[in-house]
Amino acid sequence: MKKTLFTLLLLLTTSLLADVINEYPSQKILDTKIPVVDIRTASEWRESGLFKGAIPITFFNEQGGYDVNAFITELNKKVNTKKPFALICRTGSRTKMLSGFLSKEFGYEIINLDGGMMYVQGKKLPIVPYK
Repeated sequence: MKKTLFTLLLLLTTSLLADVINEYPSQKILDTKIPVVDIRTASEWRESGLFKGAIPITFFNEQGGYDVNAFITELNKKVNTKKPFALICRTGSRTKMLSGFLSKEFGYEIINLDGGMMYVQGKKLPIVPYK
């Protein structure tokens, strides 16, 4: 009983301290000019384009591998991580995992864009080709 209560308290505390907001992509996100980082692969960017204004920085490679240090280095070059920013992927699954990790480990304030590019396409939000 004590272990279960402790685990529940730990999970609750972690979720309360995490600065992750789950929100669907929208015109409002674009209008606020909050940086949106697209963590998909280059082949995915070429296939479906980018949410207008998104910054492409791959996190997981084609084989599912990743290099946290390389990602953080690239992220800090392109985004002011002292301010909130958003993450997007294909469906929101990868960003859900990554946003919690980045928030907890680095203290970043992140908006996880639920539904990802599939949602963007379905809602006919602005998409630009990847070059």
